[in-house]
Amino acid sequence: MTGPSPRTPALDLIEAVVDPGSRRSWDEPVAVTTEDESYRADLERARELTGLDESVVTGEGRIRGRRVAFVACEFRFLAGSIGVAAGERLVRAVERATEERLPLLAVPASGGTRMQEGTVAFVQMVKVTAAIASLKAAGLPYLVYLRHPTTGGVLASWGSLGHVTGAEPGALIGFLGPRVHEALYGEEFPSGVQTAENLLAHGLVDAVFPARQLPGVAARALAVLCGDADPEGPDSRSHEPAGRDTAAAPDTPAAESLQRSRRPERPGVRALLKVAGREVTPLSGTAAGEHDPGLLLALARIGGTPCVVLGHDRRAESAPPLGPGGLREARRGMRIAAELNLPLLTVVDTAGAALSREAEEGGLAAEIARCLADLVTLSAPTLCLLLGQGAGGGALALLPADRVLAARHAWLSPLPPEGASAIMYRTTDRAEEAAARQGVRSADLLAHGIVDRVIEEAPEDGGDGDAADGPSAFLTRLGTVLGSELAALRAEKPTARLAARRLRHRGLGAR
Repeated sequence: MTGPSPRTPALDLIEAVVDPGSRRSWDEPVAVTTEDESYRADLERARELTGLDESVVTGEGRIRGRRVAFVACEFRFLAGSIGVAAGERLVRAVERATEERLPLLAVPASGGTRMQEGTVAFVQMVKVTAAIASLKAAGLPYLVYLRHPTTGGVLASWGSLGHVTGAEPGALIGFLGPRVHEALYGEEFPSGVQTAENLLAHGLVDAVFPARQLPGVAARALAVLCGDADPEGPDSRSHEPAGRDTAAAPDTPAAESLQRSRRPERPGVRALLKVAGREVTPLSGTAAGEHDPGLLLALARIGGTPCVVLGHDRRAESAPPLGPGGLREARRGMRIAAELNLPLLTVVDTAGAALSREAEEGGLAAEIARCLADLVTLSAPTLCLLLGQGAGGGALALLPADRVLAARHAWLSPLPPEGASAIMYRTTDRAEEAAARQGVRSADLLAHGIVDRVIEEAPEDGGDGDAADGPSAFLTRLGTVLGSELAALRAEKPTARLAARRLRHRGLGAR
């Protein structure tokens, strides 16, 4: 880490982010009303230094042609601290963005609330948070870019609520400022903890990048979060909801599908996004201090339809089995989909959830239950793809959806087949027999109404290959199918779609 770059004034940064000539200020003049002579002198010096009347600037501009509201802190104005006037300016800007249906970009850089104004300044964070909550409840995207430094009440309120959160390289970001910690406890705060890079590693921010990249990052994220129609993608109005797949399926033995699904060359969710996704914005962690490399979370367009994608990333380097933190990360994706009414695509490809003391104490079973509850009640359209292995509760946690598709050699089992064999036959040597008996194949899942459609893996010109033999062609074909399904789900009336989902889950296993 080389440390943050020289501080750019807030207005200069905003001018660099928005399209040339598009910035419009929303700020109304603020008078100095304090009777405290020392504080009045501080305010006057800050005004002279910055040319601003407060520590916050607000307004609107266009980012790659899109109208966007912004709020930003000027750190040179009393360390970007938030007093009553700054808090009121923030709230009015957020309320105006909500009324005018604009996405909001926040660029904080602040030491927290203004000590000179005491408790009344401290509680400004409550009303700012309430305004942000209302904006998000209205289905509007909220992006945050944390600059150096962002601490205290600002980080503990509007700095930590973004749908997507980026940070400046080397930025100091933390709740308790290092100077305050040293004064209170007589020791330096541990180095390297309150840095943008460490927060990224712990799932508290989604990306670390210099401010010059902010226009592109924001434009890409908003293209998905705003749910724009894509002229290059399929027209959702031309898609009718697909029915059940009734085509005769090849009678592939369970043993063959197990073997093919475990081939190291078999493409996973990252390969799917690389081939079939556009305008991809990776997200990182729960935004609450957990990051599981076995769970991929991203915003993307699939076949032209904007969506939230979450799936098992079994090919991630050093990825352990999915644990409770990974499922909490998945639930973050579900919340984003619900808040912005974006279709959710879940991708199942796991050899099983984590089996460990840490997973048990971290609430693995409870997180599986919460994922199931979230998915069956989610207001947004949902599509699940069984891409490969589907073992145990880790797979089940991402399964419920309006529509479920399966690759030909994907499968779903209560346990890894070896575990089922150990229970049924007291040996792991009969795993393939156990799998056949349990009906784990895609054809079995289709017959029982668990999946709606099976996507062939073999080349269209014949042969008996699988996804690992021709990954690019398979993923291209799969992307087309997923795009069509997502567009059809998005076009359905929500009441009819949710009613059909309730009936679907009520009827599982019914004869």
